[in-house]
Amino acid sequence: MKRTLVRYEAPVPGIVYLTLDQPETRNALSDDLLDQLLAGLEAARADDEVRVVVITSSHERIFSAGGDLKAFSDDRSAEEKFEGLGRFPRLYRLIGGLGKPVICAANGDVLAGAFGIALACDLVIAREGVRFGCPEINVGVFPFMISALIYRNINRMKANELMMIGEPVTAEEGKAIGFVNRVVTADQFDQQVLEWARIVASKSPLLMRLGKNAIDATRDLALPDALDTMQRELAKAFGTSDMREGVAAFREKRTPEWTMR
Repeated sequence: MKRTLVRYEAPVPGIVYLTLDQPETRNALSDDLLDQLLAGLEAARADDEVRVVVITSSHERIFSAGGDLKAFSDDRSAEEKFEGLGRFPRLYRLIGGLGKPVICAANGDVLAGAFGIALACDLVIAREGVRFGCPEINVGVFPFMISALIYRNINRMKANELMMIGEPVTAEEGKAIGFVNRVVTADQFDQQVLEWARIVASKSPLLMRLGKNAIDATRDLALPDALDTMQRELAKAFGTSDMREGVAAFREKRTPEWTMR
């Protein structure tokens, strides 16, 4: 039986935690760990009771050190390595297209390919003192895969600095740059993550899915095409019971009851 490298836990109804749990490798993104993370996300997507996913780490200081360097220098053919690398774009696309919000709870350093995971998520909460970066260039590798995500989240010159100099930035700098939502002290971190997860889980799962899917579909469209798509999606939303319920609950000063219709 394979060891569990990604724990799937639902401590609160509607909230799933996917915890990277191979601390002895600093949660290196090996094929096995990535397969389990992909499987966990797929399971969360298929479960109608799940409203939000939190990705975090069991390591005290490292969220993930990124790609498994041993795999980069092993004796497999280039074709075999190419197949293995396909897990990264599948993971980033799955997070974006999950239809459910995904929170990166960065309780340790987020490096290399793991930086891509954070950038693919919808919200990033970081513990004070955590660093983000892509140090691949320091060991003769370029962050090819995550550069696509970096360029979509960070301005060009800062993105180039991160990729070409290889020095990480602090969580506070990440917030100033714009890819971290909130920086929290260590003693308040777990509570803040759960609080945000509960807030997100309290929203209409149907409208959240429609909205997230629309954002994912229009991210790279030209503005006229994006607006046309969003108009169609808004028309769909107007036809849902949940939108009518949300407006009614607001007017009546009560908690909405979502029906997913």
